[in-house]
Amino acid sequence: MVNFDRMEPAADDGTRYIVFDLEWNQSAEGKAGEVKELPFEIIEIGAVKLDSRLRPLGEFSRFVQPVVYRRLHFKVLEIMHIGMDELRKRGQPFPEVFREFMEWCTEAQDGVKVRPVFCTWGNMDLTELQRNMAYYKIPSPFPYPLLYYDLQKLYNLLYLGNSKDKLPLDKAVEALDIPMTHPFHRAIDDARYTGAVMLHMDFQAVKEYLSLDYYRLPRTPEEEIYLVFPDYSKYVSREFDSRETAIEDKTVTDMICYRCSRALRKKIRWFTANQRNYYCLAWCPDHGFVRGKIRMKHSPSGGVFVVKTIKLTGEEGVEALTKKKETVAGKRRKRNRQKHLREKLRGRT
Repeated sequence: MVNFDRMEPAADDGTRYIVFDLEWNQSAEGKAGEVKELPFEIIEIGAVKLDSRLRPLGEFSRFVQPVVYRRLHFKVLEIMHIGMDELRKRGQPFPEVFREFMEWCTEAQDGVKVRPVFCTWGNMDLTELQRNMAYYKIPSPFPYPLLYYDLQKLYNLLYLGNSKDKLPLDKAVEALDIPMTHPFHRAIDDARYTGAVMLHMDFQAVKEYLSLDYYRLPRTPEEEIYLVFPDYSKYVSREFDSRETAIEDKTVTDMICYRCSRALRKKIRWFTANQRNYYCLAWCPDHGFVRGKIRMKHSPSGGVFVVKTIKLTGEEGVEALTKKKETVAGKRRKRNRQKHLREKLRGRT
């Protein structure tokens, strides 16, 4: 296990990686007792701070006094082994804990405040942190857009062929032969383990693949987000009233080569099988076939927003997309024939 207790100052570029983990409680009565604005109430924040060379600089660990949910969900009791009385006794109010956490994250070094780079295992922690902030009406101190490192995604990219399966933290720790000296599912210990994974993995090889937090969405076309990575681009739209409105927007459906910024002619126009994911194929004279994918996501206010990714593809990708298009078209023709037959039969009665 990496020793995060020792303090080791070092000359570096000033980057501070804040590897953090949250534990939260939820309604013990299920949906019936859930507070819609706060389905998950944070009860613990744990973090380790690393310099740009991934050397430890300190730790943060606090319990949060429960306010919304006065009983612990059975799963929380099962994995955390902590009681409500202990949380009330040892915890502090969330606004106080959050203020201390941000002061710790951004504390000055040599008289200059540093901007923290947040790192998590998975993509939920920053969302739930901001949801708890919103519940207590705490103004966001985070930049927009908020970029962070999802170390679970980076681990998959490095070692699992970018698999969509989400590997649990303990399995990654085991695979990297990191000693398991503490139990999992306590925020400070999971933060330590996540920091150890970050240290043991080839982080520099995947450092360019930052993740984007979707809690705060673009409100106008000017705020829409465009990101370019080594082998694909990502566009995040503002909110639309419906999927139909979104797919009619020109910016949403434009195909732009992320390598040369050329507007591309579509070879296969946008199509969908389920109204959630849309696909497209275009041609770049300089870089070849380009595949587009649109994912329709629900926004908190009930509308939708779009996440569009564009990447180069080879002959196998072209063939796969062509077959997908033919399959969708075949199913649509079958549905239309069945609909026509039903209407014809109804007309005879």
